[in-house]
Amino acid sequence: MKLKDIVKDYKMDLIKGNLEVDIKNVRNNSRCVEEGDLFIAEKGFTVDGHDYIQNAIDNGAIAIVTEKEISIKEDITIIKVEDTIDALGKFSGNFFNSPWNDLEIIGITGTNGKTSITYFIKSILEENNNKIGIIGTIGAVIDGENIKLENTTPNSLVIHKLLKDMVNKNTEFSIMEVSSHSLELKRVDNIEFQIGLFTNLTKDHLDYHETMENYFNSKLKLFYKTNKFNIINIDDEYGKKIVQSVGERIPLITYGIKDGADIFATNVEFTLSKVKFTLNTPKGSTDILLNIPGEFSVYNALAAATVAYAYDVPLDIIKKGLEKVQGIKGRFEVVPTNTDYTVIIDFAHTADGLEKVLTVIDEFAEGRKIVVFGAGGNRDKTKRPVMGETVASHADLSIVTSDNPRYEDPEAIIEDVLIGTKKVNGKYVKIVDRIEAIKYAIDNAKPKDIILLAGKGHETYTIIKGETYPCDERQIVLEYLNSKNI
Repeated sequence: MKLKDIVKDYKMDLIKGNLEVDIKNVRNNSRCVEEGDLFIAEKGFTVDGHDYIQNAIDNGAIAIVTEKEISIKEDITIIKVEDTIDALGKFSGNFFNSPWNDLEIIGITGTNGKTSITYFIKSILEENNNKIGIIGTIGAVIDGENIKLENTTPNSLVIHKLLKDMVNKNTEFSIMEVSSHSLELKRVDNIEFQIGLFTNLTKDHLDYHETMENYFNSKLKLFYKTNKFNIINIDDEYGKKIVQSVGERIPLITYGIKDGADIFATNVEFTLSKVKFTLNTPKGSTDILLNIPGEFSVYNALAAATVAYAYDVPLDIIKKGLEKVQGIKGRFEVVPTNTDYTVIIDFAHTADGLEKVLTVIDEFAEGRKIVVFGAGGNRDKTKRPVMGETVASHADLSIVTSDNPRYEDPEAIIEDVLIGTKKVNGKYVKIVDRIEAIKYAIDNAKPKDIILLAGKGHETYTIIKGETYPCDERQIVLEYLNSKNI
């Protein structure tokens, strides 16, 4: 593609060279650059692409996009823009021919529930004989292939390539988890969403957003980028604020249990492994039996059902799709231990997420509740004591350990968590090594106990001092039990 067709009428200064050069690919990582590529020097959290411009040129870049004054001796094209992050989104979208125009794009945002809702929607729409693609926390799914991603919502270059791949594979719907970071960092600025869905908002990511108001305003941006429906959890206080803010700029559908939503649940009945409820819509009602327990699962199912309703999917198909989901990796996932106690893995990594999961366990626990958990390093420190207090308020034993300490001292993170644990006089042990913490929980389990391994969920690794180490909790549990001949 000609460079002029990539930049089009974008506001920029042509510092040297010309726009008639042929571009083979667009890159923002100098290590991936090949001969004939355009390199966009994106400024990230920890790495500034401007520091790697020469590397990109050495690897074959024939055009550079920068937001800083640079001096390049090579005979290549240099373009200066005001914001390379914005330019990355616009230029990569143009390079891949605006693939979102050929897809129905459903954007899901909120603190908790995004991944589960994604897979509920996928199940319903596949039951309706639609072809689905996913971009989210567990990775991307295109034509049945699973693709690992570094972020819940990757940078705009990756997004546009994924969307183009979906179009090439005749995908009809792309379901995308849209993080607050992606909205704030313009990763989805050049994409039109048909549907925006809001789950809930609780304290998280304040290391980046600083205040809940900033966090909320980041999420709010999605609902001004939609062109068919906004779907909102009306039971959530921030959901009500979204309704007040965006109003009826496009059709609005609400879901919930408590506050007179358009689509709502009644007759809710819980067990430890399932939940039953009546799904009520303006087009009729049907009984649903979910294979994932808890009130949070009801909300997730309602959200997915509302999306399906917006696309006129018949009620019997919605029912089949919801009931077909047997479980979602790392979301209240019961490990098949064949023991007289239960081990559950869940991604809950905020106080609200832990509260929801532990409330489910409270309802049915016959023995003790043992919780293995920690808090992530180089992330919102203010949530750590609240997490400790939340777990200690429910658990008979808190095993406080590491959870991706990254570049922070894991001991210091644990001490932050223990402030909350001690506040409610919770019984606890401190074990820095997460694998040893899991083994301790197993060694001390008694009949009918429930062990909750919280925070990692689908993740199979831990990050310590910038290094990634294996930490697949399912594998750890099963291998340790096998070593004990259990």
